[in-house]
Amino acid sequence: MPARHDIAAERELWDSYAQSAFRPDAAPSFCWTQYAGHGPGPEILGAPATALEIGCGTGRSLAHLAERGVKATGVDLSPVMVGRIREHWKGTGARFACAEVLDFLAEHKEKYDAVYSIFGAAWFTDPARLFPLVAECLNPGGVFAFSQPPAIPGAYGPQGMYKGGFAGPAMFTYRYSYTPRKWTSLLHRAGFTRAEVSHLAAPEEGHIGTLLARASR
Repeated sequence: MPARHDIAAERELWDSYAQSAFRPDAAPSFCWTQYAGHGPGPEILGAPATALEIGCGTGRSLAHLAERGVKATGVDLSPVMVGRIREHWKGTGARFACAEVLDFLAEHKEKYDAVYSIFGAAWFTDPARLFPLVAECLNPGGVFAFSQPPAIPGAYGPQGMYKGGFAGPAMFTYRYSYTPRKWTSLLHRAGFTRAEVSHLAAPEEGHIGTLLARASR
């Protein structure tokens, strides 16, 4: 059964997250993993002229792409976060929209060479609804890539996640976790002809790795 997302409540959660997640001294940076300087960089996307980040958060990766000549666009649910990153990255040429990602993709008909998510919307949005919309907004040969923590063994599908532990206001969202095989199947079902999903080991043995997916039309 699909998770019952409350977008207004989730917006409040991400607004709260934005209060601490964005640093005024943030510099452009592109990293797929939760470990700075670890793993591949934007080469996963190929050489796109246009790119869309879904669930763009602090906007650091978009600023990195924009400074290298990519027409970079980001969409995020939090008006607090979008207000901050628009001001902080206004000199880079990156563009930012505040919207729910499914609505944004359904309403905007712009095409992109690459769409990506780094611990962003691909983790927190029902892939059965998200992936077909992503496929539709890609140019022929375009790339869709995303990263997030791998699933805990045996815990698959939509899972509730509270913000800030188990005390205080009940702020929560849903994240989606599957095996690489299941992610690959979901991508193929959405119309992607090539899909590779793998686990990237953490830089220190025994630490949480990263699930990294790349698909193309």
